Amino acid sequence: MPDLTGLLLLTVVLALLFDFSNGWHDCANAVATVVSTRVLSPLAAVILAGVLNVAGAFFSTAVAKMIGGGIVFPEAITSAVVAAALAGAILWNLVTLILGLPTSSSHALIGGLVGSAVAHGGWAVVQFKGLRAILEAMVLSPLFGFGIGFLVMIAISWMFFRVHRGVATKTFCRLQLLSASFMAFSHGSNDAQKAMGIITLALVSSGQLTSSDVPTWVIVSCALAMGLGTMVGGWRIMRTLGMRIVKLEPVHGFAAETGAASVLLFTAHFGLPVSTTHTITSSILGVGATKRLSAVRWGVTTKILSAWLFTLPGAGLLGAMVYGVLTLLN
Repeated sequence: MPDLTGLLLLTVVLALLFDFSNGWHDCANAVATVVSTRVLSPLAAVILAGVLNVAGAFFSTAVAKMIGGGIVFPEAITSAVVAAALAGAILWNLVTLILGLPTSSSHALIGGLVGSAVAHGGWAVVQFKGLRAILEAMVLSPLFGFGIGFLVMIAISWMFFRVHRGVATKTFCRLQLLSASFMAFSHGSNDAQKAMGIITLALVSSGQLTSSDVPTWVIVSCALAMGLGTMVGGWRIMRTLGMRIVKLEPVHGFAAETGAASVLLFTAHFGLPVSTTHTITSSILGVGATKRLSAVRWGVTTKILSAWLFTLPGAGLLGAMVYGVLTLLN
């Protein structure tokens, strides 16, 4: 681990706090369905999710490289910009956590980074090609989550059409342990890399590194921070995501987790930092829609969608404001 001083050290600490808050905030993504279907107790579920979050963080560094070098030009920003971006994202996560809304930590981080970078150097420091690719993936991933969740549930219905309901329920209680583990692993593979990318960006912009390759100590630190955050758990968000959108049974949890985790691992492989929250929520909606459209509680869903729409500009504004405060202090 290199010698870190001053604002750069603060940036690293904030990045690890963000990763911790990401695990805390997004704990529901991995364990809400398995808890709401009563396959696992909340305590057992968050421990399982935390361990697999850590394992998933070592899957790839493609997302970290995109965050570290594909959104803004590293040579055009400072440690203050990165610190402000993180502070803005953390503040947004705290606000939405208090409100019990499963908004996107990915959107918050990217919004905070763009907001603070623009406040520092104008729109010229933003890499619009990379930002466009990320935004396109963020729009498409919920659609794929919905579609795959819907199709998996339809396929299961056809395959188990003649199986006794009690036998099917018992089978999917066991299978959901696998799908929940798959979801927790994919959550770590996608979300833990975002803080890795931010720390790497700070190291490059300060001259500590010459490329966006992620150091081993950064991978380990971020993996542990996210795992610990997940074990703490976001209980209010878990209740919203697992119990208030659509009533779930083990078969629905299995289909939703399998669909969402498949999308997340695919995007992580190609270095696209999509929203885990968007993907699992849309997958749950897709599964619920196979029953009937009225099975989905659209009032709660509309409230969540409204929070999503405000995340990028809201976190961006907070990032810009924090950067302004840091500038005044210096």
